[in-house]
Amino acid sequence: MNSAKLTSSVTGALNTPFVRNLSRQRDLIIVLGVIGILVVMIIPIPTMLMDVLLSLNLCIALIILLVSMYTKEALEFSVFPSLLLTITLFRLALNVATTRLILSGADAGQVVEVFGTFVTGGNMVVGAVIFIIIVIIQFVVITKGAGRIAEVAARFTLDAMPGKQMAIDADLNAGLINEEQARARRSTIAREADFYGAMDGASKFVRGDAIAGIIITIINIIGGFIIGMAQLGMDLSTALTKYTTLTIGDGLVSQIPALMISTGSGILVSRAASQSDLGQEITSQLFSRPRVLGVAGGLMLFFAMIPGFPKFPFIFLGISTLAATYMGSLRAKEEKKAMEAPASVPKTKEERVEDYLHVDPMELEIGYGLIPLVDVKQGGDLLDRITMIRRQLATEMGIIIPPIRIRDNIQLKPNEYRIKIRTIVVGTGELMSGAYLAMDPGTASRKIRGIPTVEPAFGLPALWITESQKEDAELAGYTVVELPAVLATHLTEVIKKHSHEILTRQDVRNLLDNIKENNATVVEELIPNLLSVGDVHKVLQNLLRERVSIRDLLLILETLANVAPRNKNPEILTEYVRNSLAPQICETYKNENNLIPVITLDPNLEAKLEGSLQETESGFRFTLAPGDVGRILDACGEIIEKVKTSGEVPIVICSPAIRGAFRRLTEINYSDLIVLSYNEIVPGIEIRSLGMISL
Repeated sequence: MNSAKLTSSVTGALNTPFVRNLSRQRDLIIVLGVIGILVVMIIPIPTMLMDVLLSLNLCIALIILLVSMYTKEALEFSVFPSLLLTITLFRLALNVATTRLILSGADAGQVVEVFGTFVTGGNMVVGAVIFIIIVIIQFVVITKGAGRIAEVAARFTLDAMPGKQMAIDADLNAGLINEEQARARRSTIAREADFYGAMDGASKFVRGDAIAGIIITIINIIGGFIIGMAQLGMDLSTALTKYTTLTIGDGLVSQIPALMISTGSGILVSRAASQSDLGQEITSQLFSRPRVLGVAGGLMLFFAMIPGFPKFPFIFLGISTLAATYMGSLRAKEEKKAMEAPASVPKTKEERVEDYLHVDPMELEIGYGLIPLVDVKQGGDLLDRITMIRRQLATEMGIIIPPIRIRDNIQLKPNEYRIKIRTIVVGTGELMSGAYLAMDPGTASRKIRGIPTVEPAFGLPALWITESQKEDAELAGYTVVELPAVLATHLTEVIKKHSHEILTRQDVRNLLDNIKENNATVVEELIPNLLSVGDVHKVLQNLLRERVSIRDLLLILETLANVAPRNKNPEILTEYVRNSLAPQICETYKNENNLIPVITLDPNLEAKLEGSLQETESGFRFTLAPGDVGRILDACGEIIEKVKTSGEVPIVICSPAIRGAFRRLTEINYSDLIVLSYNEIVPGIEIRSLGMISL
């Protein structure tokens, strides 16, 4: 009944508003605790309060030791280095307080007295020996070992960080993990390095604490001896007995918790990541070999038969070990039977046909000769380059490229590669192992020898050269590119060219959700009241098809929200968006003189095209005779060739009404032709005609 009343009283006290509010202010409790540690050093403490603080120190040390044993991996107790510093400071503050009590009144409380008499059996020599042994164990064995482990772990963790980061990037590019999982792994690696680095430094606290304990003990004995005889009038024997007992008790009551914490520190830094706690791992691994246990049990029984050896301990241990052997054998047989049982049961589960329906957004197939470009162990950095490509395209084009799956294909030539988008080959190339690609930018001072080839990304003439020719080619003015850069450049250009095919509606939804986090108004106004996600998807595809960046998605959405109430035709919406993006478009094509060299259309041709423009189910198209179409394309081809020969980029400028239709008319024959409208030329940008297209 009394127990029930006590439980009820304690429960009622813990449920008071003060306690509940205090539990919510845990950070304030810690701050006040640290300040209290400093107060203990300065202000004299009553013996009753000192007993409470010493008991608290012992309790905290025991908790830390148990937490370390039940921790599966070190990062689960990442606060330990900071906690170690705080507890060490707390223990040193208690040493200062107990020293003040011992020297001033020869009374440090019941806890110190119990440790000084009961633990030592009332024998000063025994107490001193026990104290010295504990200090040696902590200082020489545990602290030194834990510090060394922490030092080595910190060094190895830092050395392994680049490799771990590259492994994460490789898994990300291969599609094995997503961006969120990659960020979580990188965070774990950084936290692990920080933890072991902090533990390397924190281990010095424990080492210093052990040294401080020895010094404080010596000071207390000498100081107590002097005070007892000189000030309190004790004789030599009484002073020595009194102060030595109290000092040894003080040393034991501080060093035993320190030993617990040092042990916890050693356990924590010596543990590898595991699925279970320390107790389960020790029992499962130490007793997992029944044969070993049987041999150990037999040896114990053999020792019992040797004359002079005590019989009972060895017989007891031998029988216990043999019993454990028998139990372990039974468990091993049961586990083996359980593992074999499923093998005898025929598999009735059929393969899911749906598993074969998955299509990778992008693939890079390589011949076996190009595997070193991908293999990190062989120095390949293609995976890192692909990661950079994804970041670059996110910055330049405003789209998130899905992970690119890289696989080897024995059907390809050793040095051949293929780029696929949804299983369709969109780019191929062949590299030369151990060679470099040299290209003449038009400023080469002389010719060099090499194997003629074509640069895969832009179709420019180039040469394969050896490593010994690299320096000579660079001195001659050639641009020399290594193999991973050649492949990466080709991959980048293919992605830019087909970015409108890569962009899916789900990607658009993700982009809209990202914008909605900070600009919810425009998204909610536009979708679904004015346009659907599919409509926005079509507009963005139209922009990407002509390599117009959609990074400024907010401006695009605001333009669509302004125009959509009047017209929902995706082609017309695209033209309005292009007009809004005119500064960005001009910035892309202008030269250093704020000039855009262009090809113009003959006014008569432009009028004819505008007169033949009609809206069809597939958009605006020209209704021209096949002969007129042929003549227009031939005229385009002639002037485009002249412009390319002069080193300029072919850009056609025309009226806004026919810009989109003219682009679609020419894109099959001249996919690299850029078509701008007069509305897309902003003030401050000049245009210069390089020629005119006319019939």
